[in-house]
Amino acid sequence: MFAVPLGDDAELCPLEPWQAGEFLAHMDRARDLVDEHIGLAEAVTDPESALALLTAYARKQAADSGRIYGIRVGGTLVGGVLFRVFDARAGNCEVGCWLEPSATGRGLVTRAARVLIDWAVEERGIHRVEWRVSTENAASIRVAERLGMVREGVLRAEYLHRGRRVDAEVWSVLAPEWRAARHSQEALRHAP
Repeated sequence: MFAVPLGDDAELCPLEPWQAGEFLAHMDRARDLVDEHIGLAEAVTDPESALALLTAYARKQAADSGRIYGIRVGGTLVGGVLFRVFDARAGNCEVGCWLEPSATGRGLVTRAARVLIDWAVEERGIHRVEWRVSTENAASIRVAERLGMVREGVLRAEYLHRGRRVDAEVWSVLAPEWRAARHSQEALRHAP
């Protein structure tokens, strides 16, 4: 299996159906934090549901319509990023994330999301990358900001979570913006 180093003993690697047991154990550690804003942990509650979710993403990957990756620190699964939506023909995708409490505050999601966005823009020709986030999820909003995304607006009562309708902010970055920001960062790294 391949892994992309993220620094600080962290790496990004695919999550596959055969890892359902490990994924469930991770979701059990992450459940309270993850379920605060999204229903991912709520959807993964036993071995069957963990396998079903990872199998659904394996099918999405085979159909080129989505992918899921884990973030590991010291070999332990602590979070992940995904292409919830991936439409290469239209040139659009949506990136999402989650972490367990032990991994917060280290920049792991930002670094992992950069890997996904670089790949989507440079390898697959994606033009528009979206980030949708509950208006109450300050940590995820900060990631969108660090990624150089633009806040486009709020989708009022966009989804049902824990029995109530939740507003979601839509953030995005376009391929030319992403490339310009990446080139500026490279220039700064090589400046005398």
